[in-house]
Amino acid sequence: MPPTVPPELDAPTPAGGSLDPAAEPAAAPVPSLPEVYRTVPFAHGASWLRKMLAFAGPGYLVAVGYMDPGNWATDIGAGSKFGYTLLSVVLISNCMAMLLQGLAAKLGIVTGRDLAQSCRSQYSPRVNFALWVLCEVAIAACDLAEVLGSAVALKLLFGLPLLVGVLLTGLDVLLVLLLQNRGFRLTEIFVVTLTLTIAACFAYEIFFARPLWLEAAHGYIPQLEILRNREMLYLAIGILGATVMPHNLYLHSSIVQTRAFGGSVPEKRDAVRYAIFDSTIALFVALFINAAILILGAAAFHSRGMTQVAEIGDAYKLLTPVLGASLASTLFALALLASGQNSTLTGTLAGQIVMEGFLNLNLKPWLRRLITRSLAIVPAAIVIGIAGEGKATALLIFSQVVLSFQLPFAVIPLIRFTSDPARMGEFVNSRWTAACAWVVAIAIIAFNAELLWLTFHS
Repeated sequence: MPPTVPPELDAPTPAGGSLDPAAEPAAAPVPSLPEVYRTVPFAHGASWLRKMLAFAGPGYLVAVGYMDPGNWATDIGAGSKFGYTLLSVVLISNCMAMLLQGLAAKLGIVTGRDLAQSCRSQYSPRVNFALWVLCEVAIAACDLAEVLGSAVALKLLFGLPLLVGVLLTGLDVLLVLLLQNRGFRLTEIFVVTLTLTIAACFAYEIFFARPLWLEAAHGYIPQLEILRNREMLYLAIGILGATVMPHNLYLHSSIVQTRAFGGSVPEKRDAVRYAIFDSTIALFVALFINAAILILGAAAFHSRGMTQVAEIGDAYKLLTPVLGASLASTLFALALLASGQNSTLTGTLAGQIVMEGFLNLNLKPWLRRLITRSLAIVPAAIVIGIAGEGKATALLIFSQVVLSFQLPFAVIPLIRFTSDPARMGEFVNSRWTAACAWVVAIAIIAFNAELLWLTFHS
């Protein structure tokens, strides 16, 4: 039985909505992720605790993208080489993420369209196609990091060759299908469990690393040196790309629609409030984990003069002897595996959302996920085969920089859509919110321009 299309999806595009007469009309699209659309109950009249619990979940699926293996490579490299200095970038990136993810959730709840569907209904086919290609490049870069991270973890734990580990990550397609067929709540529970596992592993590591907390606190204060030092800026943009991920904006605007909230203004306002609360709490967990990875690199390696520990494998080998904790290396690899599996699961969902939203392709779930997973595994296998296993961490960092360069092409449409009164009605961004969002977009573009300048004029 096809899912019920809410009234807001049947509505025509508001006046001035289409930028091109040839753009596809806003005819009622199939809801985003139709197999789980509006399957989680959300009662407007329930207590605040029940409503908070009902909306708890989507934020954690989004947050795992902010603690994926790409973060590990950039944060460990940043911590070992520059100490606590780049903690300010981690903090700023997470604040940016909280704002942008809140806008993405609001767009999905208010309009009934995810970000990809909104782009398809708004822009001309040519512009829309370009945005889709850029988004697929971002997802491929993200998936490359996640697949490589999982493969590295399997190698560290079980001695499997990287190429074998990359191929094994294809089994996550079956895992996504199994979980989602049993209800979206099970998928969320699985993700939250892995997230808590990662947090517990790093709490153990930090306890034995004994960081200099006063210096770590000072690291949260931005330093101009970050902009002047090309290596530092490269890692800073890697952290930004690993934290504020473009595909997460598409993902969040879709999965909030798994909640069965009503269509009235008060019901939507309630849903927006609890969706933003959910994602903000989840991103605080991601902030803790990202900061913990960088602090671990600074406390375990930089403070001991080991400033060149940028490889995840090297960190794994050194943690136990350096910290004197027998489980340090094993828990590090276990957390990396949990991070990779978490991220590949949500990355697969994001690939499905983008393909359906931009191309309006409604394929069978197993086929959609096989395609999106192949787009990650095939490039990763080729890269490992050509570059060799020793280049895995460098590829992880490079993939995060690619993500950062794609960010404006997702952020700018999101800000524009949520600032459009005809589209959002009374949920339109306030002047203050819109101003902050545009500052974030401009900062991202400026960071990227600065990196290009330093790269080609050094």
